Order: sequence, then C-alpha cells, then structure tokens
Amino acid sequence: MSVNLINTLSQPLRTAAKFVSHNEQASGLSTSRFIQDTSTCLVPKAVFARSKADLAENSFLELSESALVYFAPALIGEKIARKAFSKNLSAETKHLIAESAEKLMKQNNPAAKKVLPVKAAIALCALVIPLTEFTLNYFKNLMTLKVFKKGDFNNIANLEKTKEDKKFQNQVEKSAKKNIIKAAAIFSSAMALGILTAKKGANSKLLQNISEAILAPGSKFFKNNEKAQNFFNKYFSLDFASQDGKLVLSKGQLTSCVLIGGAGYFGASKDRGRQNFLETLFRFPLVGFYIITGSDLFERGFKKLLQKAGKCKETIGKNLEVPSFDRLESMAKKLAKKNNTKIEAEFNKLAKQKVLISGVPFLFSIGFMGFFVAGISNVFTRYRYKKDKKMQTINNQFLKQQNSSPAFKQFVC
Repeated sequence: MSVNLINTLSQPLRTAAKFVSHNEQASGLSTSRFIQDTSTCLVPKAVFARSKADLAENSFLELSESALVYFAPALIGEKIARKAFSKNLSAETKHLIAESAEKLMKQNNPAAKKVLPVKAAIALCALVIPLTEFTLNYFKNLMTLKVFKKGDFNNIANLEKTKEDKKFQNQVEKSAKKNIIKAAAIFSSAMALGILTAKKGANSKLLQNISEAILAPGSKFFKNNEKAQNFFNKYFSLDFASQDGKLVLSKGQLTSCVLIGGAGYFGASKDRGRQNFLETLFRFPLVGFYIITGSDLFERGFKKLLQKAGKCKETIGKNLEVPSFDRLESMAKKLAKKNNTKIEAEFNKLAKQKVLISGVPFLFSIGFMGFFVAGISNVFTRYRYKKDKKMQTINNQFLKQQNSSPAFKQFVC
C-alpha cells in the first residue's frame, strides 16, 4: 500500500486503515497476532476483574491460551514433528506433507500411502495443544491455591469473604494434579500411536485406516454425503492446515482445543463450587461457538447485509471475497482511469469500505464477546449467588420454625 496514498486520508480513517492493513500483514506473524488478540480478550476481563486472584487467573489463561494458538502449532507441527517423522521420506514425497489429506486419499499411489501415516503421526503429536489447553484451568487452580491461598470461588470472585476450608482446598489440589497426570498419560498414548503409525503405517491396512480417520474423518466415514464430508473434515480433522507449504493450526485443531479445553474448564470450575461451574456454563458455550464458527458466520452475514443493501460494491465480490488492503492502490488507479476521477478520491472510497467491512466484526468481537460477555457473566454470577443465599436463608428459617413447633416435636417423638 502506498504511503503517500494512505497519508491522503483523513486522520481517523488513516488510523483505522493502518490498523486494518497491519492486521492483515500480521496474519502470518505470530507475535503481532498474539499481542493483538491477547489484549483484545484480556482487557475486558481485566476491567471486570473482581479481585487480584481473579485478575491473575484471567491473565494467566489468556496469555497461555494465546501462546498455545499462535506459537505452539508452528513449533510443534513444523519445527519438531514434521522434521522428526519425515526423516525416512524421500525428497520427492516430503512436500506432500503440506497437501490436504482428502487429496492424498484420492491418490491411489505408493507416495500417498507413505505420507498419510506420517501426517497422522504429526497430527497425533499436535494433540499436546488441546491437552495442554485442558490442563491450563487445573494449573490455574493450583496457582491460585499457592499464590493467593484460595480454593473457594466465592472468595476468588469476591462474592463473600469466608474462611477457606483446608479440606476443600486439598480436594481442589488433588483433582487438579489427577487431571494433569491424566492428560499427560493420554498424550503419551497418542505419541506412542504416532510413532507406530509413522514407522509401520505404510505397510499396515489397519494403521492406514486409523490415519485416514484422524486426518479426514468426513472422507473416511461419509463417502456418499458431500455435506457431511466437508463438515467433519473441516471441524473434526486433527490434521494441520497449510500456509505457503508450512503447517499451521487448522479449524479442526481449533475445534479440538475448544472441546477438549472445555472439558478442563468445566471440570476445574466444578471443583471450586457451584457458582464457578454455573458461570462457566453460561460463558463458555457462547465463547466456544464464536471461536469455532461464530466469527466466520458474523463476518459472512455482515458482508451479505452490505451486499444486499448495495454497499461496498467495489470491495465485496460475488462470493463475498474481499481484497486485501495492499491491493486497494491498484484498484483505485483502475477506477480512477475508468471513472475519470482522481486516484486519491477512489482510494479514499475503497479505504472506507475496507475499514467498514473489517472494522465492524472486530468491534463486535471486542464489544460483545469481550466486554459484554465478561460483564454480564459477572452480573449473573452475583445475582445467582444472592438468590441462592436468599433461598438458603428461607429454608433455614423454615426448618428452625418447624423444629421449634410443639406439633413437630410431638410428631418426631
């Protein structure tokens, strides 16, 4: 994008344009995305933090989860697993690791049969990402116990201040350690299967079938249903996606992080009491759905609305594709020549459209999924807690009255 052209924009639009442009350029840069997405998620939670312990927990979770998503796939998939498991492949077949499993399964040749088990081994190795996600909430519980000496969520969320029960704290600690060991055992089994698959998979029909089920469950189990194939391949494949020949986190792996990580969220919250579990039950489905499909659905729906209203005609294609910011300069030149107008005027128009298309979903993410969900979940938690306390008080008063009633005493006697 031309520096001169972007400098011709008005100050608010120029700032927004630079942000959107940087965001697109940083899509493959883990550090930039890590900083941006972590701050987007963490800031709302920090604003609504109910105690130092609550702030520390949210900071720990957001930083560690973002690190897993933005750094672990490239490190584990590309740097470690790919190098380790592809050693025995020939130079001619190594590049096929970046090919989709669906394509390889359609190729009935020796090269595909050799590569599929290797891809499956790499995918099984990458299970460390969702399994680590699963353990994070248990590590969070241990951190809060160790640093803040708190295990009761009512104290952590500042709902009330009561003396911590040592027995209860021991139960929380015991459960956390048990589930962390369980996750480690599952990963060890996955690694063992991965090593076996990589070594013997090319000559074993059973391991070939297992590899296909891991990499492309839709193609494996729904051969006569294209919609089911596409759905399960997209959301339940453990295979990596490919970007410029390199392995990156796929939608299926992201789904596994949400589902397996969700089990950790619910388990760890249940350990700390009813209010923690109910808060997770309210918040997690919204956030999880948005992470897996909601953001895509919202962006697509917003572009459809703009298209239907006849807005952003120059930047929204027939299939809702939108050009990247660095293409706007060449588009502005073509439009200026076609309409006999100034390049700066056309660029200004295109920049406004691009900022609108990219900015509204981003603001929705911060506003609704960030501040609104964080705020409303806290409000509901306090409301539920007060309601439960009120019901408990009424029940205690009723039992007290019954116990003091002569008729009740006569009945008991």
